[in-house]
Amino acid sequence: MPVRTDGRHRSRPALGRRAVALAAVALLGGGEAAFAQAAGEAPAARVVVTGSVAERSLADAPYAVSAVDREELRAAGPQIHLSEAMARVPGLTVANRWNYAQDLQIGSRGFGARATFGVRGLRLYSDGIPASGPDGQGQVSHFDLAGAERMEVLRGPFSVLYGNSSGGVISLISAPVKSTRLEGAVDGGSFGLRQVRVQGEAVLAPGLDLRAGAAAMEVQGFRPHSEAERRTANLRLNWQASPHDTWLVSVNHLNQPAQDPLGLDRAQFDANPLQTSPLATQFDTRKTTEQTQLGTRWRHRYAAGLLREAQVAAYAGRRDVTQFLSINQATQANARHGGAVIDFVRDYHGAEARVRLALDALDVVAGVAADRQRDARRGFLNYLDPAAVPQVYGVLGALRRDEVNRATTDDAYVQAEWAFAADWSLGAGLRSGRVTLSTQDFYVAGVNGDDSGSRRFSYTNPVLGLRLKAAPGLNLHAAAARGFESPTLGELAYRRDNVGGFNFALVPQRSEQFELGAKWRAGALQLDVAAFEVHVDDEIAVATNAGGRASFQNVGRTLRRGLEVAGRWAFGSGWSAALAATALDATYRDSFLTCTAAPCATPNVTVPAGNRIAGTQRGNAFAELAWRSPAFGQFAGELRHARALMANDANSDAAAPYTLVGLRWAHRASAVAWLGGGWHAEWLLRVDNLLDKRYAGSVIVNEANARFFETGAPRAVGLTLRLVGP
Repeated sequence: MPVRTDGRHRSRPALGRRAVALAAVALLGGGEAAFAQAAGEAPAARVVVTGSVAERSLADAPYAVSAVDREELRAAGPQIHLSEAMARVPGLTVANRWNYAQDLQIGSRGFGARATFGVRGLRLYSDGIPASGPDGQGQVSHFDLAGAERMEVLRGPFSVLYGNSSGGVISLISAPVKSTRLEGAVDGGSFGLRQVRVQGEAVLAPGLDLRAGAAAMEVQGFRPHSEAERRTANLRLNWQASPHDTWLVSVNHLNQPAQDPLGLDRAQFDANPLQTSPLATQFDTRKTTEQTQLGTRWRHRYAAGLLREAQVAAYAGRRDVTQFLSINQATQANARHGGAVIDFVRDYHGAEARVRLALDALDVVAGVAADRQRDARRGFLNYLDPAAVPQVYGVLGALRRDEVNRATTDDAYVQAEWAFAADWSLGAGLRSGRVTLSTQDFYVAGVNGDDSGSRRFSYTNPVLGLRLKAAPGLNLHAAAARGFESPTLGELAYRRDNVGGFNFALVPQRSEQFELGAKWRAGALQLDVAAFEVHVDDEIAVATNAGGRASFQNVGRTLRRGLEVAGRWAFGSGWSAALAATALDATYRDSFLTCTAAPCATPNVTVPAGNRIAGTQRGNAFAELAWRSPAFGQFAGELRHARALMANDANSDAAAPYTLVGLRWAHRASAVAWLGGGWHAEWLLRVDNLLDKRYAGSVIVNEANARFFETGAPRAVGLTLRLVGP
């Protein structure tokens, strides 16, 4: 298809019950979680490392953190999008734009809501290697979901220990290699989805193991002009050099050309949400992304003494992006306009060193980190002949922008956990850092003056948490912290007066976060509850939007408060249920002026105090009911509900609430007859949006032309066959 491109302890079940469970494991291959469900036991305690000094169980972590395990990732779909499985995490929204020319829309407690592309306000990691730049922008498109053991999501105060723009943390943890194994998978589904995946892993020598995988995907899309291709490759080499030393090397590559169907305005969406804006074909809007990243980590564990562990990690990569926008000739005629074709090459690298010390009931981690990013950014016209009638768009024309953007961060941090009494523990941390953002302009011609400039910001973020084991199986916690989010390079690129030049008036937003939570484990029942409140000063929001240029401003104070609930229950014979629900009230506390239509050079519309922050919704929920049979596999029904999603700060329009129903069947069976001993087949059949609901799954926040709405997928059927062995 062508695309144009430029555990804890468990009670022992009766013998017969265990035999049934063993049979279920043999047939279903769900590992420990599948065994626990089939045996009617409580699932083993999930382990997390994100946010903690040392690895601990999910129930013992004194903050709001969730984990989505390997089985859940595989049951959620073809493992293309992070959005497939993350609805299980309360407090987190991961909206699939159904547009491969844009990354997922991710928010946590209102942080990241203003992003129109990429991920902002959240820190992203893959095996400890950052997937977020030093200016706070990040992408998840290269995450190796097929090789993941789990996804960890940290929300709330302790996330500030990850530095700039860490309103939340999403971290992928790769599965360890335990034996030689091959895996091949074929995915097919609605809207022309085709994907082939291969993965192999082996223990090459004592202490040395390797995993390598690749995937190729094509999709036509359910809207015209939304075709995409995706090619990924991943390699992970782990070496236990000695009983105390471990080396990890990871390499990943992504190549993704995609057409961009653009958003729809209200009239278009109401008339036919499955249509594509005529501008998409007129301007041949599209985007090509290519990224290669290398990361390495060395860890040394000390046999005894105060110093327990030392670790050094480093990474480097390059990301190339070319994007064709829907901007007409008349707008680009402005001498200061940077063109309608974005072309940049991002080189980035960083390193972190840390040590862990332990003395009796006290654990301490201290470290330093440095990250660097350099964007060679150019802009071009999207036409060749100014006199052509009609004008032909979607080609690479004359140069209109040439600059180098740089972002650097340097940080030092310390975090401690102290079990000062039998049932009490105290956690505290401090991270101090400096962020430098700069632009060097090489395109200076006539009235198009020098837009060079730089800003330097510093911060010190403290966090304090307290945990109480209130009763057997019941933990209570409280936490408070101060947070910091700098403007991104893109937000500093233009001044709000539309004259041009670096936006020196923009300053970071700072927050104070508070959280109370409870975690209860009672046999087969698990329940997590967290209540939070976040006060933000100097919130960053859109000021003007004209000619493809968005400028940003500080708009005063905002307030985010809400409640998150997550529950799991295994009951009966093979039955289980899960729930994740969020209530969020995210509002502006001060009024300000903004633009709501293009062109707009000066903010002229009042956003009153009390308006909801664009890109946020008052709540969402996920529910699941599943039944697992040793003979027939697992059957499950899923329910996803989302409340209205605000499209702009003026709150003049919003994506309507929606509820989606999904069904899935997963089964593991022997493949000996096909491939010989040791092989098995894993089947996954999903029907999403069973009732064929028409809805907007995401919005383009504060879009200047009111083309806010990105249509969610109609009813879709997907089938996966995975062969694993020997």
